[in-house]
Formats: sequence, structure tokens, C-alpha cells
Amino acid sequence: MKFNQDKVRKLTSEILVAVERLEDLKKLSKEDFLSDPHKIGSAKYNFIVAIEGMIDLCNHIIAKNGYRTPEDYADTFRVLAEKGAFDEEYTSTLIQMARFRNRLVHIYWDVSDNEIYRIIQTRLQDIQDFLRKFGKFLKEV
Repeated sequence: MKFNQDKVRKLTSEILVAVERLEDLKKLSKEDFLSDPHKIGSAKYNFIVAIEGMIDLCNHIIAKNGYRTPEDYADTFRVLAEKGAFDEEYTSTLIQMARFRNRLVHIYWDVSDNEIYRIIQTRLQDIQDFLRKFGKFLKEV
């Protein structure tokens, strides 16, 4: 498999930093989180960075290896799933992440602060799972 190790390392590092910041926000009580617009803004930004980094990693592998061109961000994860990187159930989770990213970027007014808090509390492991599965895929193929 072809890929630029430096690019993969850099993107992975950016994702890990974003997750670390989200983990810090996860420690806050709901009241403390929801009462601070700076913390809410930080959470939104770090979700965008983490998910965008995941998409960029996938697009890098797709481009370097001549895989089919994704139709949209969600399809980026499907392309690597077709190559064996992710199972069907986890691919569905990744597609939800891409859609969440799109909502944060394009229809940000439709994402409630409560939803952000809920996702911080319940879904950060999905990003860690991505890094583990993606790394395994790079080593195996």
C-alpha cells in the first residue's frame, strides 16, 4: 500500500490532539459545559478537526492507491470499507460522523449544545477506534 508516512503521522497527531481536548471537556459537568460558550465552541471546533482529519487520512490512502473516487465525505469511509478497512457496522458509525461534521460546518445552527455534550460523553471512543482500525489496515494491506 502506498502512503506518505509523514502525512499520516501529522494527520494522526492532529486527531489525537483534538480528542485530548474533547476528553478534557468530557470531564466537565453538563451545567459547566453548557454555561460556557467558549467550551461549546472549542468542542465544535475539535470535533471538526478530528473528523476532518479522519476523512483526510482516508482520502490520502484513496488517492495514493487509485481507489474509486468518493462521492462525498461519507462515501470516503465506504471506499476504505470496500477495501477491508472497516466492517459494515463501524462504517455506519463513520458515516454518521461525516454527517455530523457536515452539520457542524454547514448547518451549525441546527446542532444543539445539548447534542454536542451528549456526543462528547458517549462517542469519543469512535474516533479512537478509527485510529486503531485505520492503523491496522495500513499494516495489513
